[in-house]
Amino acid sequence: MASIRTRKDTGLLIVDFRYRNERCREQTLLPDVPANRERVQKLVSRMENAMLNGSFRYADFFPNSPRAAEVATTTADVTTLAPVAPPATEATVSPIFREFAAVWFVESVPRWRKRHEEAIQATLDNLILPRLGAKRLGEISRADLLAFRAEISKRAGHGGGTLSNKRINKIMSILASVLNEGCDRHGITSPSRMIKPLKQKRTEVFPFTFDEVNLIIDKVRTDYRNYLTLRMLSGLRTGEADGLQWDDIDFERGLIRIERTHSRDGDGETKTEGSRRFVPMVHAVRAALTDHLPTRCKDCPWVFHSRRGSPMDSVNFTNRVWYPLLRHLGLKKRPPYQMRHTAATLMLASGENPEWVAHTLGHSTTEMLFRVYSRYVPNLTRNDGGAYAGLLKRKLEGEAPPAPTIDLASLSIEQKTTLIALLTQSLTSNKGNTP
Repeated sequence: MASIRTRKDTGLLIVDFRYRNERCREQTLLPDVPANRERVQKLVSRMENAMLNGSFRYADFFPNSPRAAEVATTTADVTTLAPVAPPATEATVSPIFREFAAVWFVESVPRWRKRHEEAIQATLDNLILPRLGAKRLGEISRADLLAFRAEISKRAGHGGGTLSNKRINKIMSILASVLNEGCDRHGITSPSRMIKPLKQKRTEVFPFTFDEVNLIIDKVRTDYRNYLTLRMLSGLRTGEADGLQWDDIDFERGLIRIERTHSRDGDGETKTEGSRRFVPMVHAVRAALTDHLPTRCKDCPWVFHSRRGSPMDSVNFTNRVWYPLLRHLGLKKRPPYQMRHTAATLMLASGENPEWVAHTLGHSTTEMLFRVYSRYVPNLTRNDGGAYAGLLKRKLEGEAPPAPTIDLASLSIEQKTTLIALLTQSLTSNKGNTP
């Protein structure tokens, strides 16, 4: 009978059991908390069942353990009276998919957020394991994976249709992660690497125009005006804006430090390491935060919070404030995340350096900007190639170049005085000659 213990020096959970009359202790990477104990207990239950039915293989449950290699090479259980077994094949020596998926899940949990962990578990339990869980890794073929994908593509999705290609690709990505890891550990070629993902629709963005931004900020409830100003003009993600704390605001340098997010699951890390950044405050954002400063609660660290002092609830805001506001103003319904897209298009339309825009938004490269937002920039700037056309017209048709401009700020007082005198003299001499 296996037991679950805690290693005193690290606080990590250990599985303590006997196998082949020897005591075995295998350490996990999970801290001793109730949720992790429950996960390890599920693993122990599957391990004990495998021992009872004779299908237990040490490497299936503890593939990184030194003992797994020792057990694989020992012949202690082999008898001379046993019939000669057929040569082992990939299908017969590889672990059962369901059992290895449990190992993969336990090992992967430390790098996941709670909600993502629950989503992965639900996908495995409801879709992947019922279809492929009983097969061994070496028995799963490319045809099996294509048949599985065709099967889930017929399932109902949101809005009355079937699952989107994006959702199908996510499901297949989870399946591939388990299969690739298991096959790599056991020297098998993973069939999932021979399957290309389905084509997905381009990310659709529906940014607001500048006039719509002004309208929304002007008409929203007063207690949400500063919040919407920040989100419309700074480009923060929903979790970044909701997790913002007063200690993150540097009024002296005009910067907002982004180092956490907040959701219904609590505080968490930023989406990526590159999302940890400093965002410069434009004048309107600085004014909004300054105006919001008197609402600061003594024992509440968050910039935007409920009347009870708890941080913003994005779901509550969306359903009770955002969508009713758009309906009232007669604007097309779109999720609050479009405020981030709006800030991105306005930054690009203003002529800002794409590298600066990418850093401000928390992107590691400018690829996202050119792939998603660039088609909105001409409509906002009203250039539409006008600068290029003007250059060709001047060069090819001999049109006179535009009159030079003078930077008044660079002139001295004497130069400005002389310029004013010349302009006055010119106006006086041409008086009465203007048609």
